Amino acid sequence: MSTVTWITARGLFGRRRFLLLLPLPLLLVGLAVLCRALAVPAADWGPPVLVGLGLAVVLPVVALVIGTGVLGAEIDDGTVVHILTKPLPRWQIVLPKLAVATGVTAVTVAVPLLVAGALAESVRLGLGLAAAAALGALAYSALFLALSLVTRRPVLLGLVYVLIWEGLLGNFVGGTRVLSIQQWVIALADRLAPTELLSTTVSVPVAAVLTGLVAVGFTVLAIDRLRSYSMAGETS
Repeated sequence: MSTVTWITARGLFGRRRFLLLLPLPLLLVGLAVLCRALAVPAADWGPPVLVGLGLAVVLPVVALVIGTGVLGAEIDDGTVVHILTKPLPRWQIVLPKLAVATGVTAVTVAVPLLVAGALAESVRLGLGLAAAAALGALAYSALFLALSLVTRRPVLLGLVYVLIWEGLLGNFVGGTRVLSIQQWVIALADRLAPTELLSTTVSVPVAAVLTGLVAVGFTVLAIDRLRSYSMAGETS
């Protein structure tokens, strides 16, 4: 497992597209610093920056690129064959890749959210946002990793989920929020650091349970699909 983890991390940090993600976290911190420097009330800039940009854009986009890339890129270029020929149970391939995707996404997103939250209100809010974002990174990574094994267009389907389901429908159709990872993250962050800057209709128990179910469910799906891939030689 350590070898798979090392290969995954080396391949991820060696890809140029990962570097293209850095402007998003930097933009989040930059906007927070600018608003604080201009003495803009936190009630005015907190929700659009912390939620509208941080949790609705930076977190899912970073998770999408990394989650679909830790295994999807190897499938695209054919190097996944070298891993599948190893005498390893498929869970020993999926779990290290999920761990790398979750860890890199969590660090990339949690640090700027910690800074932005501290500037908006308090260090507690920053820590709450960072912790909730780490849990969200796990759920998103499991989802997008599974998508990379289920379809040949995981990024497209991932964008549909983020932009259409969480973005468009989540803002106008209240019932869809209960199935939105973004809303679960908001609920968990608000529980860890209660604040008027965060608002959602999803309860904390529902958010916690569904986050766990999504993480476990899509991880199991990814393991099953990788097993099918190794036998059939391709995904559907």
